[in-house]
Amino acid sequence: MGTEGVQDVDVVVVGGGPGGATLASLVAMRGHRVVILEKEKFPRWQIGESLLPSTVHGVCRLTGVADELEKAGFTRKGGGTQRWGANPEPWTFSFSVSSKLTSQTSYAYQVERSKFDKILLDHARRMGADVREECEVNDIVGDDERVRGVSYTDAAGKVGQIRARYVVDASGNKSRIYKHVGGSRTYSDFFRSLALFGYFEGGKRLPPPNSGNILSAAFDSGWFWYIPLRPNLTSVGAVVRREMANKIQGDPEKALQALISECPMISDYLRDAKRVTTGEYGRLRVRKDYSYRNTKFWRPGMVLVGDAACFVDPIFSSGVHLATYSALLAARSINSVMAQAVDEEAAFREFEQRYRREYGVFYEFLVAFYDMHVSENSYFWSAKKITKNTSSELESFVELLGGVSSGEAALAEAESLAQRYKGRSSEFAEAVDTLVANKEQSMLPVFTSSIVQQLMQEGTQVQARALLRENAAAEVPIFENGLIPSPDGLSWSSHR
Repeated sequence: MGTEGVQDVDVVVVGGGPGGATLASLVAMRGHRVVILEKEKFPRWQIGESLLPSTVHGVCRLTGVADELEKAGFTRKGGGTQRWGANPEPWTFSFSVSSKLTSQTSYAYQVERSKFDKILLDHARRMGADVREECEVNDIVGDDERVRGVSYTDAAGKVGQIRARYVVDASGNKSRIYKHVGGSRTYSDFFRSLALFGYFEGGKRLPPPNSGNILSAAFDSGWFWYIPLRPNLTSVGAVVRREMANKIQGDPEKALQALISECPMISDYLRDAKRVTTGEYGRLRVRKDYSYRNTKFWRPGMVLVGDAACFVDPIFSSGVHLATYSALLAARSINSVMAQAVDEEAAFREFEQRYRREYGVFYEFLVAFYDMHVSENSYFWSAKKITKNTSSELESFVELLGGVSSGEAALAEAESLAQRYKGRSSEFAEAVDTLVANKEQSMLPVFTSSIVQQLMQEGTQVQARALLRENAAAEVPIFENGLIPSPDGLSWSSHR
């Protein structure tokens, strides 16, 4: 086993999944030196195949990868269909009922995570991140004052060390380093379930226009997810309550078939289907879906995003949303501190408060959603109450499930932000070209570039409105004395 030298960078990200790749892209877009250490070689299998519109049209539009996702041909998801609650018949919701989700953004995707995650990781590389696969982080380097880097082992067995201003733990629920932020991981007493799942060919589809919807079907022992990944490939999983754990013990093939037979709707949809038994989709897997959250999400020099920080019951496909949204929040904080625009404590307080709020909204609503003795109208009312939304009950429900209940422009109006950032980046490049071509000694063309001006001074609320569009809603702090996103969505600004 050899030893590599010590490298100095701005940010080292542990984990190359959606959270890590998103954060790396957003920080690299500001010109910072970013390294991603990913222990596996992509593409690789991962659970969590159903996305929300806020990820597809919000965060991914902001990073610049949305068009590539569109070209990938993933199944479009216009909403969800539920066989749930007191209503004996399935009921369907559509993202398009919300005014925050226009026709261009009223859908998400059902994705094969091996493909989706690789697209995001490759995009981070193109944005400037140094992506190192098959590199496993061994430990944190730091002291009582702050975390200062990591030690790792690469694919050749060489041990290296990276010093960084920030370490981002995006390594998932099995993180080996999350404890270094301090605090503890607290588990929910309400959500303690287990999932047994696999993949099937030839499964039935919902009638158009809902054929791309995720189907969630409750039965006596728990509930099923039924996710149409391709026309001939479906992800199927049974989630059972902890007191029913004996139902997934023993032979997993027999256990899954027995659970399918308990749920008439899923049994009907799989009547002519065959389970995939080869390749990455050939295994039956079991996962404990214990919901948890850490008591601390950051400390000086280190921040947790995605499942390293918290996880909530997966029925509303919130996993990738929470991962990418927390990555956006953390990237804003890192960018702001490194630009000396916002104090570290204030920047990461904003990150943690917004992250906990989003997690809390999903958690609180899910507790209400597991009441099987009420109709869907009661669920809609609960969503409105929990989110404190001024929209109708149905819109409140859809906006929560679409990931846009926070009201952030970056989640619902990211195309304007992305286009603005792209235009300003081109402006900066042209200013540099002018400087070089004219061999000017003066730096005036560069410092009059608006992108540099943004880094030199905070934008006011009036500037923010002008940078987006005249009728854009004004960003206001979510918390008392809190911060607001900068005009390009990549950092924080003070609200004046």
